[in-house]
This record gives sequence, structure tokens and C-alpha cells, in this order.
Amino acid sequence: MSAAGWTTPAGVRAQLQRLWTRGDLLRAASRDDVLTWPLRLVLKAPTAADLTDRFNEVRAWVHTLSAAPHVRIEWREWTHRVQGRQRLPAALLVACLDDALAIIDKASETRRYQALWQQTATEEPALLPWLGKYPLSALDLAGQWDRLLAVVAWVRAHPRPKVYLRQVDVPGVDSKFIETHRATLAQCLDLALPPEAIDATVTGIVGFTRRYGFRDKPVRIRFRSLDPDLTSLPGCDGLPDITLDEDSFSSLALPVSRVFITENEINFLAFPPVAKSIVVFGSGYGWEALARAVWLHRCALYYWGDIDTHGFAILDSLRAHFPHAISFLMDWQTLQAHQEHWGREIQPARHSLGRLSQDEAAIYDELRFNQELAGLRLEQERVKYGWLCECLGRILRSAR
Repeated sequence: MSAAGWTTPAGVRAQLQRLWTRGDLLRAASRDDVLTWPLRLVLKAPTAADLTDRFNEVRAWVHTLSAAPHVRIEWREWTHRVQGRQRLPAALLVACLDDALAIIDKASETRRYQALWQQTATEEPALLPWLGKYPLSALDLAGQWDRLLAVVAWVRAHPRPKVYLRQVDVPGVDSKFIETHRATLAQCLDLALPPEAIDATVTGIVGFTRRYGFRDKPVRIRFRSLDPDLTSLPGCDGLPDITLDEDSFSSLALPVSRVFITENEINFLAFPPVAKSIVVFGSGYGWEALARAVWLHRCALYYWGDIDTHGFAILDSLRAHFPHAISFLMDWQTLQAHQEHWGREIQPARHSLGRLSQDEAAIYDELRFNQELAGLRLEQERVKYGWLCECLGRILRSAR
């Protein structure tokens, strides 16, 4: 716009640049139904009062706009009471896509997009809707598009392959390439694969491998027997600290009635003996592997995390899989008894949690909203060992 707010050549470019940023100009390069040509642009022109008060500025504006390349002007005749008969722009038009691209200097990028479109139409036509929806993203990926198409073709030829990403045999493609481009590949595979080749119950980037039938790196679950009288696993005599993959763990049938989960390794190693019990080294927010163990759902489950906002958020996520999970050492008494060990959370959680008990929610709200306690934390490893033993004693007595 000019100082008076009238449309200038720079304003014309800005309007077309917005169409480029929205992807409309690229879409118009492959489809005829996106824009109507000639394209009518927004024009803010001088008024009759401007002709009277700013005649020289109006004349200069008309000269500048008339000189703008690739812009067609529709004129109208005015008869002004002071200036007499005048001809002013009434509309600005861009005749065709090529002219629009020339104004914003995007012709070469558009040719590259058209080449991607033609290549995709030949090799993987099911992906054309993706190019139409994300044209600028397609341009950004132009250097990788050959390999992305090749990965899609490989998966289409090997639906639900039950191999690791490392085993995808495509020239120039390794597992890191696939992992880097999981979001784009997921959108493309959803278009290219038949429904039976997609596990629609699994979503998100972290679920990429399971959604399309690849093998995941096994999750390792580490646990300790807390009861010396429990029968050991075959080959594990005298080894209370055991790590199994999730499949092996889920197939266990341990004769235990209680399972304790702690997030701190030293707490895990130093956890005191408890009859018919094991302790599991926690996994933060990832509980899917534990949830696969059907036998675990029949045990009393106790969770011990930090007394801070993220500790309660992890507890909340655990209850999504184990609604019966009980927290311990995450109460007011424990917090108040260890004031000398209070610390601060750098980035406290703020979101609402719907699976906490009334008492847990009260502490969580204090930690995220209370001016004096906001951001406070008591890390679990700072809880006194004797305090832990007393808590366990109460748990055992209440279970009798």
C-alpha cells in the first residue's frame, strides 16, 4: 500500500505471495479448479476527495501502477468538478498463472512441483491428494521425494512385513531416513495401502512401526524379586535383578500378589524384602509394555514417584492402563516430613489430570497453582529409607 493506503506494485506482490503461502498457486499448477483466471486482485484506489486534495500524488500513483509488469488494469473515466476528465484504475487483474508466478519470482519452484506431480502420477498416483493438500511441504521434500516414493512402493509390495525398519531394502534408504520422515510417510502410507494393511488403532509418530506392521525394538522390563522364597526363573537362580523383553515378561506367571513400581534406580536396588512381591524399575510415561502382562492386572499395584507435578502426571498415565494402581510415599505427610530435601521443578506441568484421587489432586493443584508451593518437588530418592520401611509395614498390615 502507498502512504495513502492505495494499492501499489508491492501490494500486488503481497497479495500473490499470500496465495503462494496458502499453496493455491502451486495447486493451480496441477488443477484447473483452484483459481479463476484472470485473477481479480483487491484494489484500493483514490477517492474523489483525493483527486481534489492530492492530485499530484494520485497522478504519480497511477503512473507507478501502470508500469507494474504482468498486471492488467481495467480503467474507468471520471469527470471531476475541478480536475476535469480523469482516467483511474478500477480493477487489477493477473491474466494467467505464469504472470502471477513471474510477479513473485516463483516460476522455477512451480516447475519443480509440476515435475513432482507428474512423477507421482506415474509411480504412486494414490499420493496425489497429499501433494494437493501439502504443496509447499512437497517442495521442501523435493530432494527426498524419489526415496519417499520408493519406500511407499516397498511397503505396498510388502504389507505388514514383520521386519525391522533396518531391513527395508530400498537403494539409498536406511532406517534413519525412514524414522526422520515418519510423519510424511504415515500420511502417504495411509493413502497408498489398503485398510487391512493398517492398524488404525495405533496413531501418532511413536506408533509408526506398529501401525504398518513393522517390528519394534523390544522394550526391556527390569524387575527384582523381593521375596527370597519365591521360585526363581529358569537359569536365574541367585539373580534377583532380572531384565526381560516385554513378550517374555507378559508371559510370566509369577506367584506374587503385590507389585511395586519406582522410578529411581537406587530405590529399585535398595527396595526392602516384601513377601510375595516384586519391584519394577519404572518407565516414566510409557506403560504399554507393562499393560500387556495380563497377570499384572491381578496384582495389587503400588506406584512410587517424585512428589512433583510430573510425578503425579506419570501416576495419572499409569492409571490409564492400571486403574487400580495405588500411590505410596506421594502424600502430604511424606512431603512435610522431608522439607529439608525440597527442590524446584524447572518446568512444572500445568494440565488437568482426571485419574487422581481427591487427596492426590489436592497436592497436584498446590504444586501447580499455590504461590508458595508452585514448582516444589521432593525427589523420591530423598525420602528416608526408614520412612519407606514404615510405609511398607502399613501396606502389609492393611492387606491382612
